[in-house]
Amino acid sequence: MEKEKKIVLEAMKKAWEPVNAGKVAELTKLDRKIVDKVFAELKKEWAIVSPVRCKREPAK
Repeated sequence: MEKEKKIVLEAMKKAWEPVNAGKVAELTKLDRKIVDKVFAELKKEWAIVSPVRCKREPAK
């Protein structure tokens, strides 16, 4: 799961705006279910935040 976390965070940084799981799945070519799991893990670690409903971005 660590590899996927890095991929997701990198895609989120490149997006330059808050993104939803669908957009991250599109950008990374990862399965949506994997992205949802990674989002849940990153949220627990406080590595991502949700500034807009249903969209996430890396924590500052």
